[in-house]
Amino acid sequence: MAARVLVVDDNPTNLKLIAFVVRAKGYDVEVAADAETALVSVRERLPQLILVDLQLPGIDGLELTRRLKQDPSTRHIPILAVTAYAMKGDRDKALAAGCDDYITKPIDTRTLPDTIARHLDPGEAQP
Repeated sequence: MAARVLVVDDNPTNLKLIAFVVRAKGYDVEVAADAETALVSVRERLPQLILVDLQLPGIDGLELTRRLKQDPSTRHIPILAVTAYAMKGDRDKALAAGCDDYITKPIDTRTLPDTIARHLDPGEAQP
């Protein structure tokens, strides 16, 4: 069974691109355009990895990460921060919030699947 990856991004173009690249590598992909939808999705079916845009309407990606990492039932899920507005200190903020990695946009579609695979359990990394 393929690992389930949740992609959270409010930009429809980015959401489609990331989902396409991840699905092309055989992963089961769920998408959410905001943190509230992502929280519902996570409660319904735990993903093995989450890619989250830091700049989201309402609850931002850092707060979403904090909430997930504070919950014993979701703290084990690797969360990869994704942002187009990388500023000095953003990587440190993302890691301090609990993100396991930090990816800048534009997404490198050639390396994204390898980055995901590195964060998944080796048994799950081969979809």
